[in-house]
Order: sequence, then C-alpha cells, then structure tokens
Amino acid sequence: MGTCYTPPIFWMESAMSRQRIPGLSLLPFSLRPLACALSFGLTAAVAAPVALAKPPVACADFYGNANADWLEAHPLSTGAGSVSAMGELAGRARQQQIDLLQAAMQAPQDNVQKLLGDFWASGLDEAAVERDGSNPIAPLLDRINSIRRDKDIAPAIAALHQVGIPVAFNFSPDADLSDLDRHIGYFSQGGTGLPDPAYYTRNDADAQTVRSQYGKYVEQILALTGTPADKLQAEATQVLDLETRIASASRPLPDLRDPRNNYAPVAVAGLDKQYRYLRLEEFLKAQGVEDDTVSIANPALFATLDTLVDDLKPAQWKTYLQWRVGDAMAPYLSKAFRDASFDFRGRVLEGRSAPLPRQQQVLDAINLAAGPMLGRQYAARYLTAANQARAEQVVGQVKASLRAAMERNTRFSAEAKAVAMAKLDNLKVEVGTPRRDLDYTVQPMGRGSFGGNMLIASTWRHGSEMRRIGRGTGSRRWDVLPQTPALAYDIAQNRLIITAAMLQPPVFDLGKDSAWLHGSFGALVGHELSHAFDNRGRLIDDKLEVRDWWTASENAGWQALANRVAAQYSALPYPALEGVKVNGQQTVDENIADIAGMELAWATFSTAEPDADKETRQSFFTAWASLWPQQLSAEAATQLASTSVHAPGQWRTNGPLSNLDAFGATYGCRVGAVMRHKPDDRITILP
Repeated sequence: MGTCYTPPIFWMESAMSRQRIPGLSLLPFSLRPLACALSFGLTAAVAAPVALAKPPVACADFYGNANADWLEAHPLSTGAGSVSAMGELAGRARQQQIDLLQAAMQAPQDNVQKLLGDFWASGLDEAAVERDGSNPIAPLLDRINSIRRDKDIAPAIAALHQVGIPVAFNFSPDADLSDLDRHIGYFSQGGTGLPDPAYYTRNDADAQTVRSQYGKYVEQILALTGTPADKLQAEATQVLDLETRIASASRPLPDLRDPRNNYAPVAVAGLDKQYRYLRLEEFLKAQGVEDDTVSIANPALFATLDTLVDDLKPAQWKTYLQWRVGDAMAPYLSKAFRDASFDFRGRVLEGRSAPLPRQQQVLDAINLAAGPMLGRQYAARYLTAANQARAEQVVGQVKASLRAAMERNTRFSAEAKAVAMAKLDNLKVEVGTPRRDLDYTVQPMGRGSFGGNMLIASTWRHGSEMRRIGRGTGSRRWDVLPQTPALAYDIAQNRLIITAAMLQPPVFDLGKDSAWLHGSFGALVGHELSHAFDNRGRLIDDKLEVRDWWTASENAGWQALANRVAAQYSALPYPALEGVKVNGQQTVDENIADIAGMELAWATFSTAEPDADKETRQSFFTAWASLWPQQLSAEAATQLASTSVHAPGQWRTNGPLSNLDAFGATYGCRVGAVMRHKPDDRITILP
C-alpha cells in the first residue's frame, strides 16, 4: 500500500500523494511523494472463509488447515465487519499505548511523560471537556473576528496554519524529487470540507444529498461558534460558495495520484508579487520556513485564491474561517460539537453507526497531535534489545538471500543489475524508531483543557515538521509512528522501516523456533525488500535519483510476469462473496511481492538450516499462514474486493505457497494439486 507528512491536527496527505479527505481523514503523518511504494505488512486487507467443522487438508487449502483453530475461536460477531490476526496485533499495540499513558498520568518519570500524562488525563475528563465548551477556540475566533479589510485575511490564514489548521490550501513538507535528501514545502489544494472537489459541482442525486446534509452540518458548527440563528442559513451559503470556488479551481483526485504531477518547484523570491493578496512569502516566514524553493503544482488554484481574497468581502472570509476552525476542532470540544461532527463525518461520510469509545478517541487525538512523543516512549517501554538485535539479524540474512538471487537474475541487463546491487548495498535498515530525534520543547499542558492541549500539541507538531524543510532533511522522519505496527520499504530513502510495535506476535515471536521467525517476519521482510526492485523501485536508482533505470527489455519482462500473476489470482474466488473473483490486476503488485517474499524467506531458512526435518519445515509454512486469518462480513468483503491492493488472506497464504514447490514437497502434495502447481503453471519471481 502504501502510506508524506500531515500537520499536527488537521493536515491531509501532501500534494505529492493521493488526496485525502480535507478536515476529515485526520492523520498524524501523511505519505511521502513516493509513498504509494510503501507496502505495510500490517495494512493488508485480508479475508477468511467461515470456519469449518473439519479442517481442510493441507494440499487442498493450507490456509484453512493451518488456521482452523483460530477461525473457530474467532467467529465474526454481530455488527462487526471483520476480525483478523493482524487486527489483534493492532489492538494489542493500542492497549499498550493506553497502559503507557495511564502510567504517565499516574506517575510520570520525565518531562515528556508529564506532558503525555496531562494530555491523556485532560481527554478522559469528559466533565471538564463539557465545562470547557468552546473556550479552547475562543482566541482563534477572536483572531478571525479582528479581520476588517482584505489585507487582514492572509495573516489570519497563516496564523491558523501555524496551529495545524490548514485553511484555503494545504502546505506541508515532502521530498524534493530533484534531491531526495531534501524536503521542500508543497503548496497544494485543500481547504474544503467534502472528500472530493467533484462533490461541489456534480449534480447527481448522491452529490446533492451529501451537499444538503453538509450544509446543515455547517449551520450547526456556525451556531456553536457564535453565529446568530437568523444568520445561519445565509452564512452557511457563504461557506459553501467559497468552498465551491476553491473546489472548482482544484484538480480531480485521479490527477493527483502520480507524484510527478504534484511536483513543480518555483523560487520563493517573487511569490508576493505573483500572489499579491495571499502574500505567500510572508506565509512562509510565519511558518518558520527559510528555504528558497517551494512546489506549486497548480498555480491556477492559487491565482484563484489570490483573486478571492481581493474580490470577496472580508465578512465572507471570516465566516469561512470560523467554520473551518469549528469543524477542525469539533472532535476535541464539548458534546454538542462532537455529536455534530460525528453525525455528518461519521455517519454520512464514513457509514459508522456509533462513535469510538472515549479512550480510543483520546488515544487517536494524542497520536495525531503528539504521536512522535508517544512513539519514543512506546519504544523505550516495549522494544527489547533482544528483539531488535534478532530482527536486524534476520533482515541481514534475507538481504544476503536477495543478493544471491540478484546475482543469478537473468531478467536484468548488466546495467540494471549493477544499479540493483548498488541499491541493495546502500539499503538502510531502521528498527524501532527513527534515528533522528525531535525537539520536545513544548508549552506545559496541564489537565484543565483537552481542546487547549490539542492546540498546544498541534502547534508543536506543526513547528517540528516545518523544520524538516531544507537540505539534508530527507531521512529525518518516518511515514509511520513507532507505536503503529508496520513494516515498510521507503522508496524515496531506500530504507526498510520496522516499527517497534511490529516486533510482536504474530509477526515476531522469539518464543518460536527459527523456522517460524523466518516464515513470518522473514517473509514480510522479503516482501518489502522486493519493492526496491519492482515496477515502483525502478523509479529511484542507487544514488536516490528519480529516474527509470529499467530498459524496455526489463519492462517487457516485468509486464509478462505481472500478466501471469494477475491471471492466476483472477481465477480465485473471493471469500465470503458469491460469484466474485479476486481482482488480479488490482492486487498484482502486492501478489508479486508476496511470492517474492516467500521465495526469499525460504531461501534464507534453507541456508540457515539446510538439514531441517519435516516438522521444522512445516513450522516455517504454518508461520506464514498465521499472519493472515480473518473473518469478514459480506459488506466488508465487498468493499475490500473493489478497493484493496492486497488479495484476501486465504490467497495471501495459499497463493505464494502453491507456487513454491518446497511447500508441496514438505506436505507430500501431488504435482497438480491445488497447493502444488504443475511446473508450467508455477510462477517464480526470483530465479
């Protein structure tokens, strides 16, 4: 899958990555320009058939055979969309974070724990949150109300960005595609509250319904932030009018998927002359950015915004900014704000029936605004030296297997092979947390105002991210938090990232034998490393320069391989759905990586234990299957079948194993059985 920086509270994925829902999909980080090349083992969308009374035989369905006990013990409860082994891992990591925050609240051991403990306590005190009402945003609303003339609008926009509330547009650090060791600032589209600019201009029934409900939500927030009842409808119309103008000048979401379409470096000097009313040079100074280059890939949008600052009355801008502040902060204020936000964003846009439990809401908020702080504390508590050392050892072994496979590779030309080998030599491995630390100098929080603490933390996060802009900053951050289970290849930095939270069962377990560890963790490492040399890794060479280092011959060979893999998976039925097959083209890249990962893991294990007995070899394969059990509702399966880039869990297990002849040999499957393809049908990624 892949997952660029998001400002503390309310940022979207950067311009370089695919567009997120402005003001809705609130993440503590966003995807880097080439983030679609990150492939998290955890985020795999997986599925499982209904548990069988009698497990299927291994040669017919190894997934069902190996996971029979798990599937029987984890039925899908009424109203639940899914349950999975990886979901359990994520749940365990969440509980560990809660335990850490509880301890920090009760007996903090250092200044960072004191900050986090106070933040946590303020969020759990719902009575205090209710008493606080809209007080946390009162200074922001006063700042907006001080707007009198056109020239007051741009400074107000800059001030809201400083606290992590992007209005009118987005601005975030991201990789400079001309120099991947550098971050530059990206001015990109945003500032609207609906998930897609097309919602504002489409006239179909669905879009009209969403706009109608959205208008009512805007009225609710305006009322809660001080607009008199007799002005609500008129002012909500003004908000929708301004957002429609912004959306009309924005590009369609599909156009944003290619990172190269979002990269257009321009000199900072002269921006105030080009955009006289937005005053972007002053905006950058307010954010603490001193770089000489930024990216503006849609100058027409910013020309439109510049005109709107000049043409629209200040009162309309004041109403819009008031709405954006109320909407962005609604989840962290009193119940009236939270209910209004959930009724539209939760029920209408996300289809959820009830809000998350309070603890989960507060944890999500802390991860959003202060996630790196919590990540360092999490790793210090839960990442053991033994786990880190063993993980690094396994990565080194898998790298050695990949090097041997590259040396045998006949698909690459000598020139391409040289680049591939150099990339492998230069590969960086980071385990637990990012190597570079952050400045934790933050204004004291206290326990009196959860909303106020969100703004304090958000301002800190914004400032720390703005300081990433400049030369020599490319490797400073991860696109995942250490407390989030993830294992990913970072294409822009040619590095493997393994978070602290990932090094626990079912992925990593030192209580299991070496075969198990290679079959689970080692296979995921192989999966991710393969992305350095696939049709995404081809975009970055060994010197971290953006160029296609494949020739037409390599490209043709890859396409032929991808077509075979897509055809094989397209014949597989989608679990929990009648008459639906896996979308082989949609999932092809990750299917190839799964097959490659299993090949590399098996080669690594076979080298480490060449004389392993049958039981030990079976442990290796069972470990792979243990990653992917899941029960899905028909509704969840339908959504995943149409959107997920991963095959369902049954086929993440069985697909690679049926192509690996060593599996069939270990279990005594006849050639041509479901789990042991005939040689002509067998797919090999790494010869």
